[in-house]
Amino acid sequence: MHQDTTDAALIRASRKDPAAFGTIFDRHWPRIYRYCVERAGPAAGEDVAAETFRVAFDHRKRYDGRDDAAPWLYGIASNLLRRWFRSAARGSRAMTRIGAEVTDEDLDDIVERLDAEYLSPHLRSVMAQLSPADRDTLLLHTFADLTYEQIARATDVPIGTVGSRMNRARALVRAHLETLELSHES
Repeated sequence: MHQDTTDAALIRASRKDPAAFGTIFDRHWPRIYRYCVERAGPAAGEDVAAETFRVAFDHRKRYDGRDDAAPWLYGIASNLLRRWFRSAARGSRAMTRIGAEVTDEDLDDIVERLDAEYLSPHLRSVMAQLSPADRDTLLLHTFADLTYEQIARATDVPIGTVGSRMNRARALVRAHLETLELSHES
């Protein structure tokens, strides 16, 4: 297969010739890997990135046929990262709260804190305040450099929802940064 062949053509070809999927891996691994490592750290990020391609390979018959597979792969990676953080939160909960009752809201808070731990120290607190959907949208735009249309495909929501999520996330980040500036001026 040629490097100029679209992702859609390669994925279609991989249904008969699984080795054709290797070009999809070669094209997208560096960006998917970087996105996962930035979100979950080196060890877990590499595992999640690898799992992203395994899931994509297993579900390639359901690919939507668009020329660029990156949004689809980022969507898979985001879902796997969410599961990884949830699993890590359950492990953390088990270790620190044995015998205590934990609500779904508590678990969501733990997941958000774990996700934020892997981000820059200056953004941890504001990222923890974002809903998981708003945070994923912001990170897909910032870390993965996806357009709103690509984020809509990756997260399977309308483009208007992506815009709303980005506006909420940016407003919260902006307010947080203004608070930091004011505290440094004092």
